[in-house]
Amino acid sequence: RGDYVVRRDEEVEGVYFLLQGQAQVLGSADDSSEFLLKQFDFFGRGIFGNVYSADVVALSQLTCLLLMSHHCSLLDTNPISDPAKDLETPCLVERILSLDRLDLTLFRGFTIPNAPTFGKVFGGQLVGQALAAATNTVESTKIVHNLHSYFLLVGDITIPILYEVNHLRDGNNFATRRRDQQGFDHQEANMPRMSPPETLVTREEMIERRITDPLLPRDYRNKIAAEKILTWPIDIRFCEPSYYTEQTKSPPRLNYWFRARGKLSDDQALHRCVVAFASDLIFACIGLNPHRRKGMSAAALSLDHSLWFHRPLRADDWLLFVMVNPTSFQSRGLTTGEMFNRKGELVVSLTQEALLKEAVTIKPIFGAKL
Repeated sequence: RGDYVVRRDEEVEGVYFLLQGQAQVLGSADDSSEFLLKQFDFFGRGIFGNVYSADVVALSQLTCLLLMSHHCSLLDTNPISDPAKDLETPCLVERILSLDRLDLTLFRGFTIPNAPTFGKVFGGQLVGQALAAATNTVESTKIVHNLHSYFLLVGDITIPILYEVNHLRDGNNFATRRRDQQGFDHQEANMPRMSPPETLVTREEMIERRITDPLLPRDYRNKIAAEKILTWPIDIRFCEPSYYTEQTKSPPRLNYWFRARGKLSDDQALHRCVVAFASDLIFACIGLNPHRRKGMSAAALSLDHSLWFHRPLRADDWLLFVMVNPTSFQSRGLTTGEMFNRKGELVVSLTQEALLKEAVTIKPIFGAKL
């Protein structure tokens, strides 16, 4: 009792599986029971190799089974996705955005089995498919420069969605000027300095590492381990790793690199539809960050979503998404965002208002959001 079994930042012999007794993880956010190690828990050989990221002290006499470091490869899992192969395979997000044309201005979209849903039709899918429908009713030389959407009802993933495009005005003056005229060009927004995306772990790898991270609560790690991890059609690389969970407070901001998995054609309209799809994946959720607490169950539901496209972009190349929630009040949170390409050019500006809800259990209700 009281002896250090593993010390922070020191190399360890391998992975310890606790058969009898209890131990305590030190250096965590607090010293609550969530950081107790009990029978059948494991520790040692950190998530970044043989160096461990926390002290472990025995609370009683311990009996452990030790798997030596040179055998720890037996515990390795196959990666959920291979970034190199992603660029060679057909693009999933392009299939998600595909529509059946029923008439000149009428289209039908589906929620395919491996599309992100979150229990209901994903807002980004709705925006992306709606933009694809509108794009199919204009000349190929005309591409979207901004869009505004409002979410009134929760969508049922088992029912096809019909998109009817209304022709408000068919003119070519603005489009012609935009293509041919050399206009003004300046940029005040500066892209923050972030590590290159190639040096960062994928979202799926980050989730896998959190299962064994000793500085995260035990019940949170168990919950993550029990969940089925699905590969999103968008590859996301978070810029700042953190120890925050969905039940701990964190700043209302987030930065990450993203790109479509797979190679897209050169159709600029398609790239903008993909960006519209990707823009809603995590955007609304950061409004909840300062209000999270243990035991809270909450959800963020998009109410309106707007994008302004400033410059040509490629959705299958890395884009940096910088987002911040400046305020939330009376259950409504406003989030603003900027997307930069790797050259630091501002390519998209975004805003979103979301309904922030707390409930005992969050279940999709196919009715009005308000």
